Amino acid sequence: MSTGRGIMLKLLSVVVFTIMAALVKATADTVPPGQQVFFRSFFAIPVILVWLALRRELHKGLRARDPIKHVYRGVLGTAAMALGFAALGFLPLPEATAIGYAAPLLVVIFAAMFLGEDVRAFRLILVLVGLAGVIIVLTPRFNLTGDQVSLAQTLGAVLALSGAACTALAQIFIRKLVMEERTAVIVFWFSATSSVLALATIPFGWVWPSAPVLALLVLIGLLGGLGQILLTSAYRFAPASVVAPFEYASILLALAIGYAVFGDMPTPAMLGGSAIVIAAGIAIIWRERQLGIERSRQRKAMTPQG
Repeated sequence: MSTGRGIMLKLLSVVVFTIMAALVKATADTVPPGQQVFFRSFFAIPVILVWLALRRELHKGLRARDPIKHVYRGVLGTAAMALGFAALGFLPLPEATAIGYAAPLLVVIFAAMFLGEDVRAFRLILVLVGLAGVIIVLTPRFNLTGDQVSLAQTLGAVLALSGAACTALAQIFIRKLVMEERTAVIVFWFSATSSVLALATIPFGWVWPSAPVLALLVLIGLLGGLGQILLTSAYRFAPASVVAPFEYASILLALAIGYAVFGDMPTPAMLGGSAIVIAAGIAIIWRERQLGIERSRQRKAMTPQG
């Protein structure tokens, strides 16, 4: 494995996805979330197809063993995407990014609930600490007695947290899918499924975008496809425990873009809560890495020598 290359690809995926999120926020005032999801999914497909063709995996990437399972995964993933895009229309970019960090924490809980995974006390405590950080980020937005802007931001916080929950559920489903499907198959069929599902939102108010907005929407899809390829490739060159912590670099880029483009000033609650979530997330990843090393040593010790 080339660890340095894996880290670089992960960082590039973070940059691409954060820029994509900024473009989603930039078009949120004129384009409904369902339409944004369609462009994000549909225009990612050509990028994915070119990638598969270059890797000579095109025939493998289009062949699903159980299409129904991909539909189920697509429903969860599309819901997560739509909720996250909708939240970006109400919240500052850094805040929406920070709330999204709840997803990997919720994965730990859902894995214990639905997959029967053993969650030890240390990891559970870290998850609870991380969720406390998310609550700190959310608390200033739960102001139901404020003005219209405050109420809109409260809705955005609820949407972002709901999106994180759907993302976590989708990741649980992916854990099952990877046991029987190639990564390329999962990536392609998600984009195809979510494109079809997004079309169902046409009756809820799609708009005819201006040329500049249309260009941004197409770019959202192209960046989404590129980001997915970079992320998938990153895990081919380095272990997940090494690559995963670099996801938190997105908060730095989100802060910079939020301030420079949208004039978003970070609040103490957002900064403090984010720091707690990131610290808990990195601690969980580090702990899992240590346990993985320990299990590997135990297996080697039990393997007959000679």
